[in-house]
Amino acid sequence: MTTEAPLPSTSVSPTARRLWTRARGVVLALLLLLAAAVAIASVRSTSQHGMLDPRSADPYGSRAVAELLGDRGVSTRVVTTLDEARTAAGPDTTLLIAVPDLLTEGQQERLHETAENSGGRTVLIAPGAPSVGTLAPGVRADAALSFDSTLSPACALPAARRAGTADTGGMRYHVTAPDAGACYPSDGLPGLVHLPAPEGNGDTIVLGAPDILLNDRLDEHGNASLALQLLGSRPHVVWYLPSLSDDALADTGERSFFDLLPSGWLWGTLQLFVAAALAALWRARRLGPLVPERLPVAIRASETVEGRARLYRKAGARDRAAAALRSTTRTRLAPLVGVPPARAHTPEALLPALAAHLHDHRDGQALHPLLFGPPPGDDAALIALADQLDALESEVRRP
Repeated sequence: MTTEAPLPSTSVSPTARRLWTRARGVVLALLLLLAAAVAIASVRSTSQHGMLDPRSADPYGSRAVAELLGDRGVSTRVVTTLDEARTAAGPDTTLLIAVPDLLTEGQQERLHETAENSGGRTVLIAPGAPSVGTLAPGVRADAALSFDSTLSPACALPAARRAGTADTGGMRYHVTAPDAGACYPSDGLPGLVHLPAPEGNGDTIVLGAPDILLNDRLDEHGNASLALQLLGSRPHVVWYLPSLSDDALADTGERSFFDLLPSGWLWGTLQLFVAAALAALWRARRLGPLVPERLPVAIRASETVEGRARLYRKAGARDRAAAALRSTTRTRLAPLVGVPPARAHTPEALLPALAAHLHDHRDGQALHPLLFGPPPGDDAALIALADQLDALESEVRRP
């Protein structure tokens, strides 16, 4: 029993070294992107960990102000759900809402109702357009932020006058509510608004920046004084940190992914699609027929053949490879057997002349499958076809 020897690898066979050479640029780019993503995530996760959390001693935490309040007999309780905040609110409490813009519209309405009926104080930290209109009616957030960080009170509010300058630059507000106090203005718009309750003893403080509550800014200017006066007017502080685990989120109904995206992102995505379509049309436009040009450098024939062979092998184009081999062979054989080059690809002209030249009593039709036959079915048949064409040309050239 004989075994068939394996076919030798050709020069167009891909090797591990060639594959690595081709792919190393993409792999390096992916590794750099991964490293950059990990670095950015690490920096962002550590730089603002525990933002406005009275239990956090990080620079962006608020443990220092909670400790100072405790020294003055004011307790601080942290809550993370709307129900806890509403239950704890009362006339002897200051309800601080750390990130009002995270609240849904339903949560804002319920929280504003609680604040109006509690008789206590409500402090909103840097509320923007999504929340300030509901939580503090008569106040509207300005689109531009203040460029000045440290501002002067410029108002009659006793707490602001005693504290003096403080880091209140950030959000600015337009105030239309009657009897409202506007403090720490920048370009004519206040960064702190005091809203007395229409009935009862409660009030609402809208603070445009959280800086006076942060650990690393508390000892600057009048930040500590202003923070202690705003939060220490009642014996208890309820520090509300909105979270995604709040069960009240389930009462807002189902919302799709597109409902969670701001309209600006949708318009931006549409513009990107339009730009991509225009770029595709620009790159795909043909100004006319292809024009052959001389190459700027000389390329060896062997390199050209090897390059085309790789392309044919990669595309599995055995039909095109076989057609190229047969066409080239017919073009070279025609002058040798006295057939004009214009008729080299005509079986009726080439095959009889070729059979007469060989003098081996073969009918010209016997050569038809070799020179004009169907494409090979696999790579082995293609290699055999190339060998047969080479042998035929050698036989014709033999004296």
